[in-house]
Parts: sequence; C-alpha cells; structure tokens
Amino acid sequence: MAEISATSFPSSSSSVLAFRTSHNGSLKCQNVAVPRTTSQFQELSVKRSQLVGNALVTGHVAGSRSCKNQAIRAVLSGDGTALPADSKEAGLRGKLKKVVLAYSGGLDTSVIVPWLKENYGCEVVCFTADVGQGIKELEGLEQKAKASGASQLVVKDLTEEFVKDYIFPCLRAGAIYERKYLLGTSMARPVIAKAMVDVAAEVGADAVAHGCTGKGNDQVRFELTFFSLNPQLKVVAPWREWEIQGREDAIEYAKKHNIPVPVTKKSIYSRDRNLWHLSHEGDLLEDPANEPKKDMYMMSVDPEDAPDQPEYIEIGIESGIPVALNGKALSPATLLAELNTIGGKHGIGRIDMVENRLVGMKSRGVYETPGGTILFAAVQELESLTLDRESIQVKDSLALKYAEMVYAGRWFDPLRESMDAFMEKITETTTGSVTLKLYKGSVSVTGRRSPNSLYRQDISSFEKSEIYNQADAAGFINIFGLPMRVRAMLEKGI
Repeated sequence: MAEISATSFPSSSSSVLAFRTSHNGSLKCQNVAVPRTTSQFQELSVKRSQLVGNALVTGHVAGSRSCKNQAIRAVLSGDGTALPADSKEAGLRGKLKKVVLAYSGGLDTSVIVPWLKENYGCEVVCFTADVGQGIKELEGLEQKAKASGASQLVVKDLTEEFVKDYIFPCLRAGAIYERKYLLGTSMARPVIAKAMVDVAAEVGADAVAHGCTGKGNDQVRFELTFFSLNPQLKVVAPWREWEIQGREDAIEYAKKHNIPVPVTKKSIYSRDRNLWHLSHEGDLLEDPANEPKKDMYMMSVDPEDAPDQPEYIEIGIESGIPVALNGKALSPATLLAELNTIGGKHGIGRIDMVENRLVGMKSRGVYETPGGTILFAAVQELESLTLDRESIQVKDSLALKYAEMVYAGRWFDPLRESMDAFMEKITETTTGSVTLKLYKGSVSVTGRRSPNSLYRQDISSFEKSEIYNQADAAGFINIFGLPMRVRAMLEKGI
C-alpha cells in the first residue's frame, strides 16, 4: 500500500481531523490536537516514514466538525484569510469545485495554483508522487504549496508500486522504444495519474490538472489515464489555455499574485527523474550534432573515470522478474536502487538518442538508466536458456507494440493488458540467475543458469550423441530447402 501524507494548511486554529484506513478500506475520523506554533506544525509535515497507509489532513475547520464529511470545510487564500471551499463564485473561465493538481513545487506548478483559483474559482489540492526522484525534490513542498494558495498537499510514496506494477512488467516484456529508450518517463506517468484519480475521489474533486506543455508526450499520458479510470473528471491543462508563453511570463504572473518564485537559478536542462532513470533535454542538446557535456550527468560517472577493475554481480530472476542481487532477496525498489548505485559507479546505462515524439516531432534526449540497463541484460539473457526460437521471435515482435503503447500513454488499454497476460505466461519458466561483468560503461554476460533450461550439453556437444544423429541433417536440409530449390529450377528452366 502506498504511504500517504496529506496536509491542509491551518491558520492559528488548532483543529485537526485525522483519517485512518481501517482493515476493510473505509475511512475513520477523529479530532486530534494540533500544535499552535509554526515549528510544531512543521513536525506534522510530509514524513513518509511516519505514515504508512494512513492519511493525515489538518486545517482550519469552519462550522461542523462531523467526521462524516471527509473534506476540509475551509481553505486559505493567498493572503491567509479563510474562504469557504464550496464558494459558488465562478472564475474567469468557468466554475470548478475542487482540482487535484500534479505538483512539483517548481515555477510552473506554483503559478498554476493561483491561475486555477483565478480562472475556475476552485479549491486546489496539490498532489506529489514519490517515484524515487530523490528526497531533495520533496523538501519544502508544504511551504511552497501553501505560499501558492493551495488548500492541501497530498504526498504518496509510490516507489514500490512503480517498480513492481509498472517497471517490472515492461522489463519482463522486453519493451524498448525505438531500439534504445527504456521508457523511464513513459512508465511513471500512468502510476502518478492513477494516484491522482484516487486522490480526486478521496477529497471529492471534480477535476484534475497537470503542468505538461502542449508540445510533449506527457500531456497524452496523463490524460489517457484520467479518461480510462474516471471519464467524468474534467481535465485542465493550463499550458494549452493561458497566455503565459515562457519562464519570464511565469515569473511576472507569480509576482503579480504575490507568489514567491520557487527558484533562483534555472538549470539549462529540462530533467525528469525517478527510480528508473534520469532524462536530460534542452539547451545544447537541441542540436543533435552537439556532444553532451561531461558535467551534465548525475546518476553515472564517465566510463573513462570508472574503476579500472571490473565488478561481477549475479541477478536472481523468477518468472521473468528480478528478485535478488548476489543471492540476497530484495524488494523491487530496493533491488533497483542498489543496481543504480553499482551501475552508476561503472558508468553503465547512458543513452543519447533522437526519438519520434507521439505528437509528431523529433526530439533529442540523453538518458541515464544504470540499474535498468543491467536488469534488461540479465532478463533477456536468461530467456536465451528458457524460451525456444519461435517464442522469442513472437515475444520480441509483441515487445515492439508493447513499448509503443506504453510510450503513447495507453497503459490501461485492454490491448496492453492482454499482451501483458501473454508476457506473464510465456516467461513463467524464465527462472534462474545471470552473472554479469560491469566494466567502464559495458555490461557483459559471463554466466547463466536455470532449472528450466532448454540447453542440453549432451545434445549440443560436438561429441557423439544418442539423441541427435548428424546423418539426419541431410533429410532435414532437403525438405527445408525444397522451396528454394524449386524456384531455382523454374528460373533455370529445369
């Protein structure tokens, strides 16, 4: 179960509603005390290690405190005055009740909060998913969301779910987009969007919003998930609606609405990070002729600077899914995190490619996927022992379509789900272990073993075999080559 922390921003009031999920999945509520000082309140901020499967909602409660109503009855405006959450006053573009916003704490999403309130007259609930992007990106989000005018911040730890239910199925399927891309961002969007739909139901929201631009793939990935899981939710995409054209416009809008600009220095790259990968786009990378700068990389060392001694590791696999590292069973997220560290140390998993975006244009991106590159090498190698020729061929052909669907945001499409059922069935015997050698950016397989191996040394050996008679090959060749022989006879008039 995902770990959940939800924080509504109180005034000096000490009222709190605490919600906890019971064994049957229902929410139970009780009033608890909230410290009045800022420092004490901050102790209740997002700390995922303290809340497992529970949601904490705090806030100034106007009127009834009945636990039958799970939503906060009042919110804070940008200037700190309490406003009724169910205000019927419409915004400049219409009226929405409550919007769940995919929130990162960056400039764009910080500006979107007041923009939504101004244009749709709605309460804004900020949502942040932890998919392994690192603790630094999660720090200070409560203060940023509050300063932007949000009524509530919800943070969910989705790392284990992300790896187990999204990454590993793609790994088992062998899904690689356009020969190189291991789908790091593509896999993360549906798990985040699914969580947003869940939060929208929990807080009674009638809309969801994201900060994706109108030129990228992510807008499609988010919205197809919304459509699939709750077609009644309205979707707001500010970048397709507002007049803000770039970073400077966003800063001006923030200043106009007294929203603290959450950044002081702009990275020259556009990055997306999760537990599977780190992507880099923009700036000098926009010219595909330019070599990436050495200091751009963050997850991996330059292969030239990697250790001069190779490192050997063993990956344990059960039914096409990695389960162990060097004989030690690990959870999906822990296993991937360990391999990221090991692979990054050896400069593993750097990909520089020009890809075809779903919206029609080409883009150049550089990806760091150290742990994922190691796992792909291991799983594919074990299949060489456990799958026959035609099974590999069919699986590989479906993997192309599988990758294309994931890239296009069609995770919850019945076709992908059906292909996933095939992948699960075809790899049920892919169990065993693979030994890999890591050295200066390369991953080499040095050994593989499986109790379900189709490789028979007594048959494959050049020594005499009772099962395979070399003389039988003549008849096989005559039958197998008959179509070619007939065609040649026709061409030569024989």
